[in-house]
Amino acid sequence: MTDFSHVRQDFPVLKRQIHGRPLVFLDSAASSQKPTQVLDVMDAAYRTYYANVHRGAYLLSEESTTAYEDARGKVARFINAGSRSEVVFTRGATTALNMVAFGWGMDHLSAGDKIMLTMMEHHANVVPWQLVARRTGAELVYLPMDADYQLDINRLPDLLDERIKVVSFTGMSNVTGTMPPVAEIARMARDQGALVGVDVAQLITHAPIDVQQFQADFVAFSGHKMLGPTGIGGLWGRPSLLEEMEPFEGGGEMISDVQLEGSTWAPVPHKFEAGTPPIVEAIGLGAAVDYLEKIGMDSVRRHGQELTGYALNRLSELPAVRVFGPADLTARGGVISFALGNVHPHDVATILDQEGIAVRAGHHCAKPLTRALGVPATVRVSFQVYNTRDDVDALIAGLRRVQEVFRVD
Repeated sequence: MTDFSHVRQDFPVLKRQIHGRPLVFLDSAASSQKPTQVLDVMDAAYRTYYANVHRGAYLLSEESTTAYEDARGKVARFINAGSRSEVVFTRGATTALNMVAFGWGMDHLSAGDKIMLTMMEHHANVVPWQLVARRTGAELVYLPMDADYQLDINRLPDLLDERIKVVSFTGMSNVTGTMPPVAEIARMARDQGALVGVDVAQLITHAPIDVQQFQADFVAFSGHKMLGPTGIGGLWGRPSLLEEMEPFEGGGEMISDVQLEGSTWAPVPHKFEAGTPPIVEAIGLGAAVDYLEKIGMDSVRRHGQELTGYALNRLSELPAVRVFGPADLTARGGVISFALGNVHPHDVATILDQEGIAVRAGHHCAKPLTRALGVPATVRVSFQVYNTRDDVDALIAGLRRVQEVFRVD
């Protein structure tokens, strides 16, 4: 197995003791921990050159602006964007998805049109489109799953017609770990003339991202799941679409000129970045990109597959555990959701916490998906570069403790 044990030393929080036990952090799908390399860069920005960007004719502002725009360039390189101007900084994937739904959808959708989503979507890729559908009269349709927790792309030819104007879907489920064939779905949708958006909030930290190969029109992501800080993420868009799309927010920074009668916008991407941006957070995201690139995303993917495979094998030792997700490791990322007998997931998580193990329990902001799975909630464990087999072994020991408490065979 790929040896990532040395990586743990870069994450200060992992030195903590929880209830007298070493911390085992298995909730990175919600938000990942941050390495010292990210924390130090952000601290230096605040301590040595912090100032507002793009506005000041003095050295601190120039240094801050350079660091901020350098971070945009790093993100563009990381996802293989054509240029840094194709990357819009946002508060995260949720804001990016809302930006597309309202900035594009409100001007391009009307009664009789259809919006295609999937049964795997996070609420952030459902609710904005529901709001837009309500206001425009467009209809929502959903691509179902098959028996192996994959998107049933065999249904696409029947569902895709000239009324489908946009297809927006996840690059990796935050519940089942499923990684759909993004490029294939995007190609089929675009062949029908539909706009394509992909939510890679989970995928971006588990596998290499290449927006050119995706063949999508928009790609949304968050920084806090990929070792960066909260409050920062991005939207990649095709240049022509970003040019045509209306700003989602108005205010300072995003204008070229303001007259009493109306305004004109700054060039892309700045026309979408109203107000003072998350300056230091963007710099921190750039440092997270540096960190992941130093490891190598191919290595990250290999580590995740190996650890997920090991965890699935260990979980199979517990007959009461039911896993929700594909069996094929090449079709899934480092997220595993499961049920343990009839024990409520919150009870499982509470007992695991007493063992120093942090997992997620609930519907994971994907209620339509958990309903489709036939359960109100699941226990979810999710891996990052700092996790090891020892963490998985601790999880299995903790689940055996849960079985003892609740007398589960």
